[in-house]
Amino acid sequence: MCEICPIERYLLRDMPSDSTLHASRSAERVLDLLQHVGERAPTALTEAAEATGIPVSTALRHLRVLADRGWVERRTDGSYQLGPTATRLAPADTGGATRDRLVAVAEPHLRGLAMDTGESCYLAVRSGDEALYLSTAEGTRTIRHVGWVGRSVPIAGTAVGEALTANDREADPFSNVGAAESDVGAVTAPIWFGDHVVAAISILGPASRFDRDSIRVLSPLAHRTASTIESALHAAT
Repeated sequence: MCEICPIERYLLRDMPSDSTLHASRSAERVLDLLQHVGERAPTALTEAAEATGIPVSTALRHLRVLADRGWVERRTDGSYQLGPTATRLAPADTGGATRDRLVAVAEPHLRGLAMDTGESCYLAVRSGDEALYLSTAEGTRTIRHVGWVGRSVPIAGTAVGEALTANDREADPFSNVGAAESDVGAVTAPIWFGDHVVAAISILGPASRFDRDSIRVLSPLAHRTASTIESALHAAT
């Protein structure tokens, strides 16, 4: 007998047995929406409906239910991104440090780094061949990077990927411009726990602000914050 995924349960819970086919189709639509949000976040309602071939009113109804249960989040501009339930349940390689503990320990230090740099700062973990952004502290500048919580980027060819696959504690923080997106610059540093890299700090902002001099300033701040989070993780065990 096939198991019913959590997203399908709310669709099936009050339906008679002869409505199973309809419920299955509804579940497919919900999963299509969730996949689209995960791949294209932040995404507008009309964009999600068009991409999945679902009427806007139906897409809105499903997205509201997903938001109620934490699978997606509705941003202040009305667009959608993955929510805490989705990011918490997604697989990740954290070397034994639980994801909830990583986020709880890292968030105050992310906020401090964002205040020090003015740029948005993220916590990312490895999920197979991708880096998954779990948490953020938005920068203080008027033009700043937003919206990557719940988003994944490739390990290969990105600064956060280099940080998450680092094998030398003495290596300098990593940086690049335009790897994940052409207009985004990044400075990253690995967070170690014992002998393993369990997460990475990413400082992200407009590519125009990530010149050589800026990267030289940001790199030690990223390294210092990553080391502070490592110490806090050990203290929390």
